[in-house]
Amino acid sequence: MRVAIVTGAAQGIGRRTAEVLAEAGYALALLDVKACDATLAAVRTVGVEAEEFVGDLSDEAVVARAAEGVKQRWGRADLLVNNAGISFIAPAESVDGKAFLRVLEVNLLAPFLLAKAFGTMMLEQRSGSIVNVASIAGLVGIADRAAYNASKHGLIGLTRTLAAEWGGRGVRVNAVCPGWVKTEMDVADQAGGGYNDADIEGVNPMGRFASPDDIACAIRFLADPAQSGFVNGHALAVDGGWTVDGSWQSLRMRKR
Repeated sequence: MRVAIVTGAAQGIGRRTAEVLAEAGYALALLDVKACDATLAAVRTVGVEAEEFVGDLSDEAVVARAAEGVKQRWGRADLLVNNAGISFIAPAESVDGKAFLRVLEVNLLAPFLLAKAFGTMMLEQRSGSIVNVASIAGLVGIADRAAYNASKHGLIGLTRTLAAEWGGRGVRVNAVCPGWVKTEMDVADQAGGGYNDADIEGVNPMGRFASPDDIACAIRFLADPAQSGFVNGHALAVDGGWTVDGSWQSLRMRKR
């Protein structure tokens, strides 16, 4: 039995990733700051074992309890998907240190704590995969997101470091870097008035948002040693070509 740990599993990318992994036969540990009732119900209909662990993942004690729970129930960890994260949109000059630090705690410290806890189990097995959900905001700068961008740049750096450190011991570490995804987080961010659907669709070469399924399928690819067994330390942009398009807007739109 293969066991996957998915964080931020209550909704959005995390929920769809759990469903895709359930279809692939993984038993699932679902971690979130809130209950994962809908996700649990969805994955159990596939017939896989699943359990939730609720708590703040930037708290080392919460992570330790989840790791011990997984070890007691299944005795192993084959995949960790570090998906949980928060956004924070504000001009850099208005962001106070407490708010900046909170974004780093959730988006960077928590993935490290989880990688340490579950990666230790994988190292003992000499096999496993960690997939960190970063962002194109970890590859380029996006205005009004200083804390978020810093956290995602840091997460890609952590990915590369762990890949270098653990790859020779059987544990691969990669990242996916989504562009804008249609999720509950996007709805909340748009409510602040900073952007709308047309802004995202206009700048993306493929003319649309990513779906949670687009990201989940990329995660499944990076998780599977049969498909990506020699991929280690890679940051995979799943962004419809956003970060490679240097066109100006009128030229971009003429190519539609």
